[in-house]
Amino acid sequence: MNLQPTQASLTELAGALASKTISSVELTTLFLDRCEKLNPLLNAFITLDRTATLAEARAADARLASGETGPLLGIPLAYKDIFCMQGWLTTCGSKMLANFVSPYDAHVVEQFKKAGMVTLGKCNMDEFAMGSSTENSFYGPARNPWDTRRVAGGSSGGSAVAIAARLAPAAVGTDTGGSIRQPAALCGLTGIKPTYGVVSRYGMIAYASSLDQGGPLAKSAQDCALLLNAMAGFDARDSTSLARPAEDYCRNLEQPLTGIRIGLPKEFFAQGMSDDVRAAVAAALAEYRKLGAQTVEISLPNSGLSVPAYYVIAPAEASSNLSRFDGVRYGYRAPDYTDLSDMYCKTRAQGFGAEVKRRILIGTYVLSHGYYDAYYLQAQKIRRLIADDFRAAFRQCDVIASPTTPGVAFEIGAKSDDPVQMYLSDIYTTSANLAGLPGISLPCGFGAGSMPVGLQLLGNYFDEARMLNLAHRYQQATDWHLRTPEGLSI
Repeated sequence: MNLQPTQASLTELAGALASKTISSVELTTLFLDRCEKLNPLLNAFITLDRTATLAEARAADARLASGETGPLLGIPLAYKDIFCMQGWLTTCGSKMLANFVSPYDAHVVEQFKKAGMVTLGKCNMDEFAMGSSTENSFYGPARNPWDTRRVAGGSSGGSAVAIAARLAPAAVGTDTGGSIRQPAALCGLTGIKPTYGVVSRYGMIAYASSLDQGGPLAKSAQDCALLLNAMAGFDARDSTSLARPAEDYCRNLEQPLTGIRIGLPKEFFAQGMSDDVRAAVAAALAEYRKLGAQTVEISLPNSGLSVPAYYVIAPAEASSNLSRFDGVRYGYRAPDYTDLSDMYCKTRAQGFGAEVKRRILIGTYVLSHGYYDAYYLQAQKIRRLIADDFRAAFRQCDVIASPTTPGVAFEIGAKSDDPVQMYLSDIYTTSANLAGLPGISLPCGFGAGSMPVGLQLLGNYFDEARMLNLAHRYQQATDWHLRTPEGLSI
Protein backbone atom coordinates (compact mmCIF):
# COMPACT_ATOMS: atom_id res chain seq x y z
CA MET A 1 0.00 0.00 0.00
CA ASN A 2 1.49 3.32 -1.11
CA LEU A 3 0.16 5.32 1.84
CA GLN A 4 0.64 9.08 2.01
CA PRO A 5 -0.47 9.65 5.60
CA THR A 6 -0.84 13.42 5.34
CA GLN A 7 -3.19 13.06 2.38
CA ALA A 8 -5.01 9.89 3.44
CA SER A 9 -8.62 9.74 4.55
CA LEU A 10 -9.51 8.49 8.02
CA THR A 11 -10.71 5.22 6.49
CA GLU A 12 -7.39 4.76 4.70
CA LEU A 13 -5.47 5.53 7.89
CA ALA A 14 -7.61 3.06 9.87
CA GLY A 15 -6.94 0.39 7.25
CA ALA A 16 -3.18 1.01 7.38
CA LEU A 17 -3.18 0.81 11.18
CA ALA A 18 -5.26 -2.37 11.20
CA SER A 19 -2.99 -4.05 8.63
CA LYS A 20 0.14 -2.95 10.55
CA THR A 21 1.36 -0.99 7.52
CA ILE A 22 2.03 1.81 9.99
CA SER A 23 1.80 2.03 13.75
CA SER A 24 -0.02 4.73 15.68
CA VAL A 25 3.32 5.87 17.13
CA GLU A 26 4.81 6.21 13.64
CA LEU A 27 1.75 8.01 12.31
CA THR A 28 1.54 10.34 15.30
CA THR A 29 5.26 11.10 15.17
CA LEU A 30 4.93 12.10 11.52
CA PHE A 31 2.23 14.65 12.37
CA LEU A 32 4.08 15.87 15.48
CA ASP A 33 7.19 16.49 13.39
CA ARG A 34 5.14 18.51 10.90
CA CYS A 35 3.60 20.49 13.76
CA GLU A 36 6.98 21.36 15.20
CA LYS A 37 8.25 22.41 11.79
CA LEU A 38 5.26 24.44 10.57
CA ASN A 39 3.41 25.64 13.66
CA PRO A 40 5.81 28.56 14.29
CA LEU A 41 4.71 29.91 10.89
CA LEU A 42 1.01 29.04 11.03
CA ASN A 43 0.22 29.35 14.76
CA ALA A 44 -2.39 26.59 14.52
CA PHE A 45 -1.65 25.08 17.95
CA ILE A 46 -1.53 26.69 21.37
CA THR A 47 -0.33 23.55 23.17
CA LEU A 48 1.65 20.54 21.94
CA ASP A 49 2.94 17.84 24.30
CA ARG A 50 4.96 15.19 22.48
CA THR A 51 5.39 13.03 25.59
CA ALA A 52 1.69 12.88 26.43
CA THR A 53 0.68 12.41 22.80
CA LEU A 54 3.09 9.52 22.16
CA ALA A 55 1.94 7.84 25.38
CA GLU A 56 -1.59 7.83 23.97
CA ALA A 57 -0.27 6.50 20.65
CA ARG A 58 1.50 3.62 22.41
CA ALA A 59 -1.73 2.80 24.26
CA ALA A 60 -3.56 2.76 20.92
CA ASP A 61 -0.95 0.42 19.45
CA ALA A 62 -1.46 -1.90 22.42
CA ARG A 63 -5.19 -1.95 21.74
CA LEU A 64 -4.55 -2.71 18.07
CA ALA A 65 -2.08 -5.48 18.99
CA SER A 66 -4.71 -7.09 21.22
CA GLY A 67 -6.98 -7.48 18.20
CA GLU A 68 -9.24 -4.51 18.88
CA THR A 69 -10.52 -2.72 15.80
CA GLY A 70 -12.28 0.57 15.23
CA PRO A 71 -12.71 3.16 12.49
CA LEU A 72 -10.78 5.79 14.48
CA LEU A 73 -8.49 3.70 16.68
CA GLY A 74 -4.91 5.04 16.69
CA ILE A 75 -5.58 8.11 14.53
CA PRO A 76 -4.35 11.52 15.80
CA LEU A 77 -6.91 14.27 16.45
CA ALA A 78 -6.53 17.98 17.23
CA TYR A 79 -8.92 19.79 19.60
CA LYS A 80 -10.00 23.41 19.65
CA ASP A 81 -8.67 24.77 22.94
CA ILE A 82 -12.20 25.25 24.27
CA PHE A 83 -12.57 21.58 25.26
CA CYS A 84 -11.43 20.70 28.76
CA MET A 85 -8.88 17.90 28.74
CA GLN A 86 -7.48 16.37 31.90
CA GLY A 87 -3.84 17.31 32.47
CA TRP A 88 -3.71 19.69 29.49
CA LEU A 89 -3.73 23.47 29.40
CA THR A 90 -7.21 24.65 28.38
CA THR A 91 -6.82 28.35 27.63
CA CYS A 92 -9.81 29.22 25.43
CA GLY A 93 -7.37 31.50 23.60
CA SER A 94 -7.37 33.89 26.56
CA LYS A 95 -4.89 35.35 29.02
CA MET A 96 -7.62 34.70 31.61
CA LEU A 97 -7.04 30.93 31.35
CA ALA A 98 -3.42 30.90 30.23
CA ASN A 99 -2.42 28.89 33.34
CA PHE A 100 -5.53 26.68 33.65
CA VAL A 101 -4.87 22.92 33.54
CA SER A 102 -8.18 21.09 33.35
CA PRO A 103 -8.86 18.47 36.04
CA TYR A 104 -11.36 16.58 33.85
CA ASP A 105 -12.26 15.65 30.27
CA ALA A 106 -15.10 17.12 28.24
CA HIS A 107 -17.70 14.59 27.08
CA VAL A 108 -16.45 14.94 23.50
CA VAL A 109 -12.90 14.15 24.65
CA GLU A 110 -14.17 11.11 26.57
CA GLN A 111 -15.95 9.87 23.45
CA PHE A 112 -12.87 10.15 21.27
CA LYS A 113 -10.67 8.51 23.90
CA LYS A 114 -13.10 5.56 23.98
CA ALA A 115 -12.76 5.39 20.20
CA GLY A 116 -8.97 5.26 20.60
CA MET A 117 -8.05 8.54 18.96
CA VAL A 118 -4.74 10.13 19.95
CA THR A 119 -4.66 13.71 21.25
CA LEU A 120 -2.34 15.66 18.97
CA GLY A 121 -2.69 19.05 20.65
CA LYS A 122 -4.92 22.01 21.50
CA CYS A 123 -5.68 24.45 18.67
CA ASN A 124 -5.66 28.23 18.50
CA MET A 125 -8.97 30.11 18.58
CA ASP A 126 -10.57 33.50 19.04
CA GLU A 127 -10.69 34.32 22.74
CA PHE A 128 -13.66 32.52 24.31
CA ALA A 129 -14.80 31.75 20.72
CA MET A 130 -15.63 35.42 20.10
CA GLY A 131 -14.52 36.24 16.58
CA SER A 132 -14.54 35.37 12.90
CA SER A 133 -10.82 35.42 12.12
CA THR A 134 -8.83 34.04 15.10
CA GLU A 135 -7.29 37.53 15.37
CA ASN A 136 -8.82 37.86 18.84
CA SER A 137 -6.61 35.11 20.28
CA PHE A 138 -4.30 36.08 23.12
CA TYR A 139 -1.70 33.96 21.31
CA GLY A 140 -1.92 35.84 18.01
CA PRO A 141 -3.79 34.96 14.81
CA ALA A 142 -3.71 31.59 13.11
CA ARG A 143 -2.50 32.00 9.53
CA ASN A 144 -4.26 30.57 6.51
CA PRO A 145 -1.93 28.03 4.84
CA TRP A 146 -3.25 29.03 1.39
CA ASP A 147 -1.83 32.51 2.01
CA THR A 148 -0.22 33.18 5.37
CA ARG A 149 -1.00 36.91 5.08
CA ARG A 150 -4.70 36.06 5.36
CA VAL A 151 -6.99 35.00 8.18
CA ALA A 152 -8.02 31.41 8.73
CA GLY A 153 -11.55 32.27 9.83
CA GLY A 154 -12.86 31.82 13.32
CA SER A 155 -13.37 31.09 15.97
CA SER A 156 -12.15 27.54 15.20
CA GLY A 157 -9.40 28.89 12.97
CA GLY A 158 -6.54 26.92 14.50
CA SER A 159 -8.41 23.65 14.02
CA ALA A 160 -8.99 24.50 10.35
CA VAL A 161 -5.35 25.49 9.77
CA ALA A 162 -4.11 22.26 11.36
CA ILE A 163 -6.01 20.16 8.83
CA ALA A 164 -5.50 22.39 5.78
CA ALA A 165 -1.72 22.39 6.36
CA ARG A 166 -1.83 18.63 7.03
CA LEU A 167 -0.60 19.05 10.60
CA ALA A 168 -3.52 16.82 11.65
CA PRO A 169 -5.83 14.44 9.79
CA ALA A 170 -8.91 15.80 11.59
CA ALA A 171 -9.94 18.23 14.32
CA VAL A 172 -12.79 19.24 16.58
CA GLY A 173 -14.27 22.72 16.77
CA THR A 174 -17.31 24.55 18.09
CA ASP A 175 -19.91 26.57 16.23
CA THR A 176 -21.87 29.40 17.90
CA GLY A 177 -22.63 31.51 14.83
CA GLY A 178 -20.63 29.75 12.12
CA SER A 179 -17.34 29.05 13.88
CA ILE A 180 -16.88 25.59 12.33
CA ARG A 181 -18.36 26.28 8.90
CA GLN A 182 -16.70 29.65 8.29
CA PRO A 183 -13.05 28.59 8.90
CA ALA A 184 -13.75 25.34 7.02
CA ALA A 185 -14.82 27.45 4.03
CA LEU A 186 -11.87 29.84 4.21
CA CYS A 187 -9.35 26.98 4.51
CA GLY A 188 -10.85 24.59 1.93
CA LEU A 189 -12.20 21.97 4.34
CA THR A 190 -15.41 20.21 5.29
CA GLY A 191 -16.97 21.12 8.64
CA ILE A 192 -20.32 20.28 10.18
CA LYS A 193 -22.38 21.88 12.94
CA PRO A 194 -24.88 19.27 14.19
CA THR A 195 -28.40 19.94 15.40
CA TYR A 196 -28.32 21.70 18.77
CA GLY A 197 -28.21 19.08 21.52
CA VAL A 198 -26.79 16.21 19.44
CA VAL A 199 -23.27 16.76 20.83
CA SER A 200 -22.84 17.33 24.57
CA ARG A 201 -21.54 20.71 25.73
CA TYR A 202 -20.21 19.26 29.00
CA GLY A 203 -16.61 20.39 29.40
CA MET A 204 -16.89 22.79 26.45
CA ILE A 205 -16.24 26.24 27.91
CA ALA A 206 -19.41 28.23 27.32
CA TYR A 207 -19.72 31.33 25.17
CA ALA A 208 -23.48 31.43 24.40
CA SER A 209 -25.10 28.35 25.86
CA SER A 210 -28.22 28.30 23.68
CA LEU A 211 -26.15 28.55 20.50
CA ASP A 212 -22.87 26.65 21.11
CA GLN A 213 -22.45 23.25 19.49
CA GLY A 214 -19.39 21.07 18.96
CA GLY A 215 -18.63 19.43 15.62
CA PRO A 216 -15.88 17.94 13.43
CA LEU A 217 -13.65 19.43 10.75
CA ALA A 218 -11.90 17.19 8.25
CA LYS A 219 -10.87 16.91 4.62
CA SER A 220 -14.09 15.21 3.50
CA ALA A 221 -17.72 14.60 4.37
CA GLN A 222 -17.00 10.90 4.87
CA ASP A 223 -14.35 11.74 7.48
CA CYS A 224 -16.77 14.12 9.22
CA ALA A 225 -19.42 11.39 9.33
CA LEU A 226 -17.01 9.00 11.05
CA LEU A 227 -16.05 11.66 13.61
CA LEU A 228 -19.67 12.60 14.26
CA ASN A 229 -20.46 8.93 14.94
CA ALA A 230 -18.03 9.10 17.86
CA MET A 231 -18.95 12.61 19.08
CA ALA A 232 -22.72 12.37 19.17
CA GLY A 233 -24.61 10.88 22.07
CA PHE A 234 -26.61 11.66 25.17
CA ASP A 235 -24.84 13.00 28.24
CA ALA A 236 -26.82 13.43 31.45
CA ARG A 237 -24.33 16.08 32.66
CA ASP A 238 -25.55 18.47 29.96
CA SER A 239 -29.17 19.56 30.46
CA THR A 240 -29.46 20.45 26.76
CA SER A 241 -28.15 17.07 25.55
CA LEU A 242 -30.83 15.14 23.68
CA ALA A 243 -31.63 11.52 24.53
CA ARG A 244 -31.94 10.00 21.05
CA PRO A 245 -31.15 6.57 19.64
CA ALA A 246 -27.62 6.34 18.26
CA GLU A 247 -27.41 6.66 14.50
CA ASP A 248 -24.79 5.90 11.89
CA TYR A 249 -24.07 9.11 10.03
CA CYS A 250 -22.31 7.13 7.29
CA ARG A 251 -25.42 5.12 6.43
CA ASN A 252 -26.68 7.28 3.55
CA LEU A 253 -23.40 8.47 2.07
CA GLU A 254 -23.79 6.53 -1.19
CA GLN A 255 -27.48 7.26 -1.78
CA PRO A 256 -28.22 8.79 -5.21
CA LEU A 257 -29.38 12.40 -5.26
CA THR A 258 -32.18 11.91 -7.78
CA GLY A 259 -35.20 13.95 -6.76
CA ILE A 260 -33.49 15.80 -3.90
CA ARG A 261 -34.80 19.37 -3.72
CA ILE A 262 -32.19 22.03 -2.92
CA GLY A 263 -33.72 25.31 -1.75
CA LEU A 264 -32.04 28.56 -2.75
CA PRO A 265 -33.09 31.45 -0.48
CA LYS A 266 -33.65 34.48 -2.67
CA GLU A 267 -32.49 36.69 0.21
CA PHE A 268 -29.07 35.00 0.27
CA PHE A 269 -28.47 35.33 -3.45
CA ALA A 270 -29.74 38.90 -3.89
CA GLN A 271 -26.72 40.93 -2.78
CA GLY A 272 -23.76 40.91 -0.44
CA MET A 273 -21.64 38.11 -1.86
CA SER A 274 -18.58 38.73 -4.00
CA ASP A 275 -18.61 37.77 -7.68
CA ASP A 276 -15.99 35.05 -7.26
CA VAL A 277 -17.99 33.36 -4.51
CA ARG A 278 -21.17 33.65 -6.57
CA ALA A 279 -19.49 31.97 -9.56
CA ALA A 280 -18.11 29.06 -7.50
CA VAL A 281 -21.45 28.45 -5.77
CA ALA A 282 -23.31 28.58 -9.11
CA ALA A 283 -20.92 25.98 -10.54
CA ALA A 284 -21.47 23.74 -7.51
CA LEU A 285 -25.25 23.98 -7.89
CA ALA A 286 -24.90 23.09 -11.58
CA GLU A 287 -22.94 19.99 -10.52
CA TYR A 288 -25.73 19.03 -8.14
CA ARG A 289 -28.24 19.28 -10.98
CA LYS A 290 -26.03 16.91 -13.01
CA LEU A 291 -26.15 14.49 -10.06
CA GLY A 292 -29.95 14.44 -10.20
CA ALA A 293 -30.93 17.08 -7.66
CA GLN A 294 -33.24 19.94 -8.50
CA THR A 295 -33.03 23.51 -7.26
CA VAL A 296 -36.04 25.53 -6.14
CA GLU A 297 -36.28 29.16 -5.06
CA ILE A 298 -37.41 29.65 -1.47
CA SER A 299 -37.72 32.59 0.86
CA LEU A 300 -36.34 33.18 4.37
CA PRO A 301 -37.90 36.62 4.89
CA ASN A 302 -36.40 37.27 8.32
CA SER A 303 -32.87 36.08 7.50
CA GLY A 304 -31.64 39.65 7.22
CA LEU A 305 -32.31 40.05 10.94
CA SER A 306 -30.19 37.05 11.95
CA VAL A 307 -26.92 38.95 12.47
CA PRO A 308 -28.42 41.74 14.62
CA ALA A 309 -30.46 39.20 16.62
CA TYR A 310 -27.38 37.02 17.09
CA TYR A 311 -25.26 39.95 18.27
CA VAL A 312 -27.83 40.72 20.96
CA ILE A 313 -28.48 37.16 22.18
CA ALA A 314 -24.90 35.85 22.09
CA PRO A 315 -23.33 38.75 24.05
CA ALA A 316 -26.18 38.60 26.57
CA GLU A 317 -25.43 34.96 27.29
CA ALA A 318 -21.69 35.63 27.25
CA SER A 319 -22.00 38.38 29.86
CA SER A 320 -23.57 35.82 32.17
CA ASN A 321 -21.28 32.90 31.33
CA LEU A 322 -18.06 34.90 31.65
CA SER A 323 -18.95 36.32 35.06
CA ARG A 324 -17.31 33.20 36.54
CA PHE A 325 -13.87 34.45 35.48
CA ASP A 326 -13.14 36.73 38.43
CA GLY A 327 -9.69 35.67 39.67
CA VAL A 328 -11.04 33.90 42.76
CA ARG A 329 -11.04 30.20 41.99
CA TYR A 330 -8.91 29.60 38.91
CA GLY A 331 -7.26 31.36 36.01
CA TYR A 332 -5.58 34.73 35.93
CA ARG A 333 -5.57 37.05 38.96
CA ALA A 334 -4.28 40.62 38.87
CA PRO A 335 -1.00 40.83 40.82
CA ASP A 336 -1.75 44.12 42.60
CA TYR A 337 -5.08 45.14 44.13
CA THR A 338 -6.40 46.82 47.28
CA ASP A 339 -9.57 44.89 48.07
CA LEU A 340 -11.93 42.26 46.62
CA SER A 341 -13.75 44.69 44.35
CA ASP A 342 -10.47 46.07 43.05
CA MET A 343 -9.25 42.50 42.40
CA TYR A 344 -12.38 41.76 40.34
CA CYS A 345 -12.01 44.94 38.29
CA LYS A 346 -8.29 44.63 37.60
CA THR A 347 -8.40 40.88 36.94
CA ARG A 348 -11.13 41.21 34.33
CA ALA A 349 -9.62 44.36 32.82
CA GLN A 350 -6.22 42.69 32.42
CA GLY A 351 -7.38 39.14 31.68
CA PHE A 352 -9.90 39.75 28.89
CA GLY A 353 -9.11 41.06 25.42
CA ALA A 354 -10.86 43.96 23.70
CA GLU A 355 -13.47 41.94 21.79
CA VAL A 356 -14.48 39.93 24.85
CA LYS A 357 -14.87 43.14 26.86
CA ARG A 358 -16.95 44.65 24.05
CA ARG A 359 -19.34 41.70 24.02
CA ILE A 360 -19.62 41.54 27.81
CA LEU A 361 -20.53 45.23 27.88
CA ILE A 362 -23.07 44.84 25.06
CA GLY A 363 -24.57 41.80 26.76
CA THR A 364 -24.83 43.45 30.13
CA TYR A 365 -26.42 46.51 28.53
CA VAL A 366 -29.15 44.58 26.65
CA LEU A 367 -30.02 42.63 29.81
CA SER A 368 -30.17 45.70 32.03
CA HIS A 369 -33.36 47.21 33.43
CA GLY A 370 -35.06 49.37 30.85
CA TYR A 371 -33.32 47.75 27.88
CA TYR A 372 -34.21 44.05 28.30
CA ASP A 373 -37.60 44.45 26.61
CA ALA A 374 -36.30 46.72 23.89
CA TYR A 375 -33.35 44.55 22.84
CA TYR A 376 -33.05 41.06 24.32
CA LEU A 377 -36.75 40.20 24.27
CA GLN A 378 -37.14 41.52 20.72
CA ALA A 379 -34.13 39.49 19.58
CA GLN A 380 -35.68 36.33 21.04
CA LYS A 381 -38.92 37.07 19.15
CA ILE A 382 -36.91 37.44 15.93
CA ARG A 383 -35.19 34.15 16.71
CA ARG A 384 -38.60 32.44 16.74
CA LEU A 385 -39.55 34.07 13.43
CA ILE A 386 -36.30 32.83 11.85
CA ALA A 387 -37.00 29.27 13.05
CA ASP A 388 -40.55 29.50 11.65
CA ASP A 389 -39.15 30.63 8.29
CA PHE A 390 -37.00 27.51 8.13
CA ARG A 391 -39.94 25.27 9.00
CA ALA A 392 -41.92 26.76 6.13
CA ALA A 393 -38.95 26.46 3.76
CA PHE A 394 -38.41 22.78 4.51
CA ARG A 395 -41.94 22.07 3.31
CA GLN A 396 -40.68 23.10 -0.14
CA CYS A 397 -37.19 21.58 -0.12
CA ASP A 398 -35.02 18.90 1.49
CA VAL A 399 -31.89 21.00 2.09
CA ILE A 400 -30.99 24.67 1.74
CA ALA A 401 -27.87 25.85 -0.10
CA SER A 402 -25.97 29.11 0.12
CA PRO A 403 -22.44 30.44 0.21
CA THR A 404 -20.79 29.87 3.59
CA THR A 405 -19.15 33.29 3.59
CA PRO A 406 -19.74 36.42 1.46
CA GLY A 407 -16.10 36.51 0.33
CA VAL A 408 -12.82 34.59 0.51
CA ALA A 409 -10.35 34.97 3.38
CA PHE A 410 -9.31 38.59 3.91
CA GLU A 411 -5.88 39.84 4.96
CA ILE A 412 -4.98 39.84 8.64
CA GLY A 413 -5.82 43.25 10.09
CA ALA A 414 -8.12 44.29 7.22
CA LYS A 415 -11.26 44.38 9.38
CA SER A 416 -9.77 44.77 12.85
CA ASP A 417 -10.93 48.38 13.19
CA ASP A 418 -14.47 47.71 11.96
CA PRO A 419 -16.32 45.22 14.19
CA VAL A 420 -19.53 45.50 12.14
CA GLN A 421 -17.79 44.40 8.94
CA MET A 422 -16.23 41.54 10.87
CA TYR A 423 -19.63 40.49 12.23
CA LEU A 424 -21.07 40.45 8.69
CA SER A 425 -18.68 37.60 7.87
CA ASP A 426 -21.29 35.45 9.63
CA ILE A 427 -24.25 36.66 7.58
CA TYR A 428 -25.01 33.24 6.04
CA THR A 429 -24.26 31.11 9.10
CA THR A 430 -25.83 32.65 12.21
CA SER A 431 -29.42 31.79 11.30
CA ALA A 432 -28.76 28.05 11.65
CA ASN A 433 -27.54 28.53 15.22
CA LEU A 434 -30.50 30.72 16.12
CA ALA A 435 -32.84 28.01 14.86
CA GLY A 436 -30.76 25.09 16.20
CA LEU A 437 -30.45 23.53 12.73
CA PRO A 438 -27.55 21.45 11.37
CA GLY A 439 -25.26 22.91 8.73
CA ILE A 440 -22.22 21.83 6.74
CA SER A 441 -19.65 23.69 4.68
CA LEU A 442 -17.73 21.99 1.90
CA PRO A 443 -15.13 23.34 -0.55
CA CYS A 444 -16.56 24.18 -3.97
CA GLY A 445 -13.84 26.08 -5.80
CA PHE A 446 -11.45 29.00 -5.57
CA GLY A 447 -11.95 32.74 -5.76
CA ALA A 448 -9.81 35.87 -5.69
CA GLY A 449 -6.17 35.26 -4.85
CA SER A 450 -6.68 31.51 -5.44
CA MET A 451 -8.36 31.25 -2.06
CA PRO A 452 -10.92 28.55 -1.22
CA VAL A 453 -14.69 29.09 -1.45
CA GLY A 454 -17.19 27.17 0.68
CA LEU A 455 -20.72 25.97 -0.12
CA GLN A 456 -23.09 25.74 2.84
CA LEU A 457 -25.88 23.18 3.11
CA LEU A 458 -28.48 23.52 5.87
CA GLY A 459 -30.71 20.60 6.84
CA ASN A 460 -33.83 20.10 8.86
CA TYR A 461 -33.53 19.02 12.49
CA PHE A 462 -31.56 15.75 12.88
CA ASP A 463 -31.00 15.55 9.11
CA GLU A 464 -27.19 15.37 9.34
CA ALA A 465 -27.08 12.08 7.39
CA ARG A 466 -28.82 13.66 4.39
CA MET A 467 -26.48 16.68 4.42
CA LEU A 468 -23.47 14.39 4.59
CA ASN A 469 -24.90 12.37 1.69
CA LEU A 470 -25.16 15.47 -0.49
CA ALA A 471 -21.68 16.60 0.49
CA HIS A 472 -20.17 13.16 -0.12
CA ARG A 473 -21.73 12.67 -3.55
CA TYR A 474 -20.52 16.12 -4.60
CA GLN A 475 -17.02 15.26 -3.38
CA GLN A 476 -17.09 12.02 -5.36
CA ALA A 477 -17.76 14.09 -8.49
CA THR A 478 -15.21 16.86 -7.76
CA ASP A 479 -11.75 17.19 -6.27
CA TRP A 480 -11.88 20.55 -4.50
CA HIS A 481 -11.59 18.83 -1.10
CA LEU A 482 -8.38 17.08 -2.21
CA ARG A 483 -6.50 20.26 -3.11
CA THR A 484 -3.68 21.27 -0.78
CA PRO A 485 -1.78 24.53 -0.25
CA GLU A 486 1.54 24.82 -2.01
CA GLY A 487 4.87 25.52 -0.39
CA LEU A 488 4.39 23.66 2.89
CA SER A 489 6.33 20.50 1.96
CA ILE A 490 3.17 18.43 2.00
